[in-house]
Amino acid sequence: MVEDRTLAGRMFSIINYLLLTIIGLITLIPFVHVVAGSFTTSAEMAAKKFVIIPTDWSIEAYRFIFSTNTIFKAMGVSIWTTLLGTLISMFITALMAYGLSRRDVDGRKVIMFMVVFTMLFHGGLVPTFLVVKELGMIDSYMALILPSAVSAFNLIILKNFFQNIPEGLEESAKIDGCSDFGILFRIVLPLSMPAIATISLFYAVTYWNTYLSAILYLNESAKWPIQVLLRQIVVLASGMDHSIDLDSVTPPPAQSIKMAVIVVATVPILAVYPFLQKHFAKGAMIGSIKG
Repeated sequence: MVEDRTLAGRMFSIINYLLLTIIGLITLIPFVHVVAGSFTTSAEMAAKKFVIIPTDWSIEAYRFIFSTNTIFKAMGVSIWTTLLGTLISMFITALMAYGLSRRDVDGRKVIMFMVVFTMLFHGGLVPTFLVVKELGMIDSYMALILPSAVSAFNLIILKNFFQNIPEGLEESAKIDGCSDFGILFRIVLPLSMPAIATISLFYAVTYWNTYLSAILYLNESAKWPIQVLLRQIVVLASGMDHSIDLDSVTPPPAQSIKMAVIVVATVPILAVYPFLQKHFAKGAMIGSIKG
Protein backbone atom coordinates (compact mmCIF):
# COMPACT_ATOMS: atom_id res chain seq x y z
CA MET A 1 0.00 0.00 0.00
CA VAL A 2 2.82 2.37 0.85
CA GLU A 3 4.44 1.75 -2.54
CA ASP A 4 1.12 2.40 -4.30
CA ARG A 5 0.70 5.66 -2.42
CA THR A 6 4.24 6.66 -3.27
CA LEU A 7 3.71 5.80 -6.92
CA ALA A 8 0.41 7.67 -6.98
CA GLY A 9 2.06 10.66 -5.33
CA ARG A 10 4.86 10.65 -7.88
CA MET A 11 2.39 10.39 -10.77
CA PHE A 12 0.41 13.28 -9.32
CA SER A 13 3.57 15.40 -9.03
CA ILE A 14 4.60 14.61 -12.61
CA ILE A 15 1.16 15.49 -13.99
CA ASN A 16 1.01 18.60 -11.82
CA TYR A 17 4.43 19.84 -13.00
CA LEU A 18 3.51 19.04 -16.60
CA LEU A 19 0.28 21.01 -16.44
CA LEU A 20 1.96 23.93 -14.71
CA THR A 21 4.71 23.94 -17.34
CA ILE A 22 2.14 24.01 -20.14
CA ILE A 23 0.21 26.83 -18.47
CA GLY A 24 3.47 28.74 -17.91
CA LEU A 25 4.43 28.40 -21.58
CA ILE A 26 0.98 29.54 -22.68
CA THR A 27 1.45 32.63 -20.53
CA LEU A 28 5.07 33.25 -21.56
CA ILE A 29 4.92 32.63 -25.33
CA PRO A 30 2.86 35.77 -26.17
CA PHE A 31 5.36 37.95 -24.32
CA VAL A 32 8.28 36.23 -26.08
CA HIS A 33 6.51 36.87 -29.38
CA VAL A 34 6.15 40.56 -28.57
CA VAL A 35 9.83 40.89 -27.62
CA ALA A 36 10.95 38.98 -30.71
CA GLY A 37 8.64 41.00 -32.95
CA SER A 38 10.16 44.23 -31.68
CA PHE A 39 13.58 43.06 -32.93
CA THR A 40 12.31 41.72 -36.27
CA THR A 41 13.00 43.30 -39.66
CA SER A 42 10.14 44.60 -41.76
CA ALA A 43 10.62 41.83 -44.37
CA GLU A 44 10.40 39.05 -41.79
CA MET A 45 7.46 40.71 -40.08
CA ALA A 46 5.62 40.77 -43.40
CA ALA A 47 6.53 37.15 -44.25
CA LYS A 48 5.76 35.64 -40.83
CA LYS A 49 2.69 36.15 -38.72
CA PHE A 50 4.20 34.66 -35.57
CA VAL A 51 7.86 35.12 -34.58
CA ILE A 52 9.57 33.51 -31.59
CA ILE A 53 13.23 33.86 -32.64
CA PRO A 54 14.00 36.46 -35.32
CA THR A 55 16.08 35.30 -38.28
CA ASP A 56 17.43 38.79 -38.93
CA TRP A 57 17.72 40.99 -35.87
CA SER A 58 16.92 44.69 -36.12
CA ILE A 59 16.78 47.56 -33.61
CA GLU A 60 15.07 50.01 -35.95
CA ALA A 61 11.90 50.07 -33.85
CA TYR A 62 13.82 51.03 -30.70
CA ARG A 63 15.96 53.50 -32.65
CA PHE A 64 12.75 55.15 -33.82
CA ILE A 65 11.30 55.28 -30.30
CA PHE A 66 14.46 56.65 -28.68
CA SER A 67 15.25 59.09 -31.50
CA THR A 68 13.89 61.95 -29.38
CA ASN A 69 14.91 63.10 -25.91
CA THR A 70 11.25 63.57 -25.07
CA ILE A 71 10.89 59.91 -24.23
CA PHE A 72 13.59 60.13 -21.56
CA LYS A 73 11.78 63.05 -19.95
CA ALA A 74 8.52 61.10 -20.07
CA MET A 75 10.28 58.14 -18.48
CA GLY A 76 11.51 60.44 -15.73
CA VAL A 77 7.98 61.74 -15.16
CA SER A 78 6.65 58.18 -14.83
CA ILE A 79 9.43 57.15 -12.46
CA TRP A 80 8.95 60.25 -10.31
CA THR A 81 5.16 59.95 -10.12
CA THR A 82 5.43 56.21 -9.43
CA LEU A 83 7.88 56.64 -6.56
CA LEU A 84 6.19 59.68 -5.00
CA GLY A 85 2.70 58.30 -5.55
CA THR A 86 3.59 54.94 -4.01
CA LEU A 87 5.11 56.63 -0.95
CA ILE A 88 2.08 58.89 -0.46
CA SER A 89 -0.39 56.05 -1.01
CA MET A 90 1.41 53.69 1.37
CA PHE A 91 1.67 56.35 4.07
CA ILE A 92 -2.04 57.22 3.93
CA THR A 93 -3.16 53.60 3.51
CA ALA A 94 -1.01 52.38 6.41
CA LEU A 95 -2.33 55.07 8.76
CA MET A 96 -5.94 54.40 7.84
CA ALA A 97 -5.56 50.61 7.87
CA TYR A 98 -3.95 50.66 11.30
CA GLY A 99 -6.75 52.77 12.74
CA LEU A 100 -9.45 50.55 11.24
CA SER A 101 -7.70 47.39 12.47
CA ARG A 102 -8.01 48.48 16.12
CA ARG A 103 -11.22 47.08 17.60
CA ASP A 104 -11.40 49.80 20.25
CA VAL A 105 -11.73 52.63 17.69
CA ASP A 106 -15.18 54.22 17.75
CA GLY A 107 -17.02 54.32 14.44
CA ARG A 108 -14.69 51.91 12.65
CA LYS A 109 -17.61 49.92 11.23
CA VAL A 110 -19.19 53.06 9.77
CA ILE A 111 -15.89 54.08 8.17
CA MET A 112 -15.37 50.55 6.81
CA PHE A 113 -18.86 50.67 5.31
CA MET A 114 -17.98 53.91 3.51
CA VAL A 115 -14.73 52.35 2.25
CA VAL A 116 -16.51 49.27 0.90
CA PHE A 117 -19.24 51.49 -0.57
CA THR A 118 -16.68 53.16 -2.83
CA MET A 119 -15.85 49.73 -4.30
CA LEU A 120 -19.47 49.29 -5.40
CA PHE A 121 -20.42 52.84 -6.39
CA HIS A 122 -18.26 55.58 -7.88
CA GLY A 123 -19.03 59.24 -8.43
CA GLY A 124 -17.97 59.04 -12.05
CA LEU A 125 -15.55 60.80 -14.35
CA VAL A 126 -17.19 64.23 -14.46
CA PRO A 127 -17.48 64.76 -10.65
CA THR A 128 -13.87 63.62 -10.24
CA PHE A 129 -12.71 66.08 -12.91
CA LEU A 130 -14.64 68.92 -11.25
CA VAL A 131 -13.06 68.14 -7.88
CA VAL A 132 -9.57 68.08 -9.39
CA LYS A 133 -10.28 71.37 -11.17
CA GLU A 134 -11.62 73.10 -8.06
CA LEU A 135 -8.55 72.01 -6.09
CA GLY A 136 -6.34 73.67 -8.70
CA MET A 137 -4.58 70.49 -9.77
CA ILE A 138 -5.20 70.78 -13.51
CA ASP A 139 -1.90 70.49 -15.41
CA SER A 140 -0.21 69.37 -12.19
CA TYR A 141 1.49 66.07 -11.40
CA MET A 142 -0.54 65.91 -8.20
CA ALA A 143 -3.58 65.25 -10.38
CA LEU A 144 -1.99 61.91 -11.25
CA ILE A 145 -1.41 61.00 -7.61
CA LEU A 146 -3.95 62.39 -5.15
CA PRO A 147 -7.24 61.27 -6.82
CA SER A 148 -6.08 57.64 -6.64
CA ALA A 149 -3.96 57.89 -3.50
CA VAL A 150 -6.00 55.28 -1.59
CA SER A 151 -7.38 52.06 -3.01
CA ALA A 152 -10.20 50.48 -1.01
CA PHE A 153 -9.04 47.01 -2.05
CA ASN A 154 -5.47 47.61 -0.88
CA LEU A 155 -6.73 49.23 2.32
CA ILE A 156 -8.81 46.17 3.21
CA ILE A 157 -5.92 43.78 2.57
CA LEU A 158 -3.55 45.82 4.75
CA LYS A 159 -6.15 46.22 7.48
CA ASN A 160 -6.74 42.46 7.64
CA PHE A 161 -2.99 41.89 7.82
CA PHE A 162 -2.65 44.30 10.73
CA GLN A 163 -5.45 42.50 12.56
CA ASN A 164 -3.42 39.27 12.50
CA ILE A 165 -0.65 40.83 14.59
CA PRO A 166 -1.00 39.72 18.24
CA GLU A 167 -2.48 42.43 20.43
CA GLY A 168 -0.09 41.44 23.21
CA LEU A 169 2.78 43.08 21.33
CA GLU A 170 0.97 46.40 21.26
CA GLU A 171 -0.08 46.14 24.89
CA SER A 172 3.51 45.48 25.93
CA ALA A 173 4.68 48.48 23.93
CA LYS A 174 2.05 50.70 25.57
CA ILE A 175 3.17 49.56 29.01
CA ASP A 176 6.71 50.60 28.05
CA GLY A 177 5.37 54.06 27.15
CA CYS A 178 5.24 53.74 23.36
CA SER A 179 2.74 55.98 21.56
CA ASP A 180 0.32 54.85 18.87
CA PHE A 181 2.60 56.21 16.14
CA GLY A 182 5.54 54.46 17.77
CA ILE A 183 3.65 51.16 17.81
CA LEU A 184 2.77 51.59 14.15
CA PHE A 185 6.24 52.51 12.88
CA ARG A 186 8.36 50.44 15.29
CA ILE A 187 6.31 47.26 15.67
CA VAL A 188 3.41 46.91 13.24
CA LEU A 189 5.09 48.02 10.00
CA PRO A 190 8.33 46.01 10.49
CA LEU A 191 6.22 42.90 11.12
CA SER A 192 4.10 43.63 8.04
CA MET A 193 6.80 43.81 5.37
CA PRO A 194 5.20 41.08 3.18
CA ALA A 195 1.94 43.04 3.06
CA ILE A 196 3.77 46.37 2.65
CA ALA A 197 5.77 45.01 -0.30
CA THR A 198 2.65 43.57 -1.92
CA ILE A 199 0.54 46.72 -1.58
CA SER A 200 3.47 48.88 -2.70
CA LEU A 201 3.74 46.80 -5.85
CA PHE A 202 0.00 47.18 -6.52
CA TYR A 203 0.26 50.96 -6.18
CA ALA A 204 3.46 51.18 -8.24
CA VAL A 205 1.90 49.27 -11.14
CA THR A 206 -1.15 51.55 -11.00
CA TYR A 207 0.91 54.74 -11.12
CA TRP A 208 3.24 53.40 -13.79
CA ASN A 209 0.29 52.56 -16.04
CA THR A 210 -1.28 56.01 -15.59
CA TYR A 211 -2.86 56.99 -18.88
CA LEU A 212 -6.43 58.29 -18.59
CA SER A 213 -5.62 60.70 -15.75
CA ALA A 214 -2.75 62.18 -17.73
CA ILE A 215 -4.97 62.64 -20.79
CA LEU A 216 -7.65 64.37 -18.71
CA TYR A 217 -5.60 66.59 -16.40
CA LEU A 218 -2.32 67.39 -18.19
CA ASN A 219 -2.52 70.03 -20.91
CA GLU A 220 1.19 70.32 -21.69
CA SER A 221 2.73 67.48 -23.70
CA ALA A 222 6.03 68.08 -21.91
CA LYS A 223 4.44 66.71 -18.74
CA TRP A 224 3.17 63.48 -20.29
CA PRO A 225 4.17 60.21 -18.61
CA ILE A 226 5.67 57.40 -20.64
CA GLN A 227 2.37 55.62 -21.35
CA VAL A 228 0.83 58.64 -23.07
CA LEU A 229 3.96 59.45 -25.06
CA LEU A 230 4.33 55.86 -26.27
CA ARG A 231 0.74 55.92 -27.45
CA GLN A 232 1.49 59.08 -29.44
CA ILE A 233 4.55 57.40 -30.96
CA VAL A 234 2.40 54.47 -32.11
CA VAL A 235 -0.05 56.95 -33.68
CA LEU A 236 2.82 58.76 -35.39
CA ALA A 237 4.25 55.48 -36.70
CA SER A 238 0.86 54.78 -38.24
CA GLY A 239 1.00 58.13 -40.07
CA MET A 240 -1.91 59.63 -38.15
CA ASP A 241 -0.19 62.34 -36.13
CA HIS A 242 2.79 64.67 -36.45
CA SER A 243 2.82 66.48 -33.11
CA ILE A 244 6.04 64.79 -31.97
CA ASP A 245 9.40 65.66 -33.48
CA LEU A 246 11.33 62.47 -34.16
CA ASP A 247 14.14 64.10 -36.09
CA SER A 248 12.66 63.07 -39.44
CA VAL A 249 13.33 59.38 -38.77
CA THR A 250 11.57 57.08 -41.19
CA PRO A 251 9.37 54.87 -39.05
CA PRO A 252 9.65 51.08 -39.32
CA PRO A 253 6.49 48.98 -39.67
CA ALA A 254 3.77 49.98 -37.24
CA GLN A 255 3.55 46.41 -35.90
CA SER A 256 7.21 46.48 -34.83
CA ILE A 257 6.66 49.89 -33.24
CA LYS A 258 3.70 48.60 -31.25
CA MET A 259 5.66 45.62 -29.95
CA ALA A 260 8.66 47.77 -29.03
CA VAL A 261 6.34 50.16 -27.21
CA ILE A 262 4.89 47.28 -25.19
CA VAL A 263 8.39 46.16 -24.21
CA VAL A 264 9.50 49.67 -23.22
CA ALA A 265 6.35 50.20 -21.14
CA THR A 266 6.48 46.77 -19.47
CA VAL A 267 10.11 45.93 -18.73
CA PRO A 268 10.84 48.72 -16.16
CA ILE A 269 7.97 47.79 -13.84
CA LEU A 270 8.50 44.08 -14.55
CA ALA A 271 12.06 44.40 -13.26
CA VAL A 272 10.69 45.24 -9.81
CA TYR A 273 8.92 41.88 -9.37
CA PRO A 274 12.02 39.72 -8.61
CA PHE A 275 12.89 41.92 -5.65
CA LEU A 276 9.39 41.60 -4.16
CA GLN A 277 8.58 38.04 -5.19
CA LYS A 278 9.42 36.47 -1.83
CA HIS A 279 7.00 38.84 -0.10
CA PHE A 280 4.29 38.94 -2.75
CA ALA A 281 2.52 35.58 -2.29
CA LYS A 282 2.74 35.66 1.51
CA GLY A 283 1.46 39.22 1.75
CA ALA A 284 -1.48 38.67 -0.58
CA MET A 285 -2.56 35.41 1.07
CA ILE A 286 -2.29 36.52 4.70
CA GLY A 287 -3.83 39.90 4.00
CA SER A 288 -6.81 38.30 2.28
CA ILE A 289 -7.75 36.30 5.39
CA LYS A 290 -10.38 38.08 7.44
CA GLY A 291 -9.25 38.58 11.00
